[in-house]
Amino acid sequence: MFGYSEEQISHFGMTFCLGAFMLFMLFIICHLAWQSKAGKFGTFVIMSGLGLGMAGFNIKLMLEWYLS
Repeated sequence: MFGYSEEQISHFGMTFCLGAFMLFMLFIICHLAWQSKAGKFGTFVIMSGLGLGMAGFNIKLMLEWYLS
């Protein structure tokens, strides 16, 4: 497509598009904590509960990079 291989398109999507999506998800989590007036502990619980999946994905990517 447009002179790019499938590998190049998927690499772009996994680095830039997924990174932008994760930043947007972080914004949504922070906005959710702010709108619910969760306080410091509530914000911590929301961040740890909802942000744990994003952190796990990032750790997996770093481990793959380190081991390769």
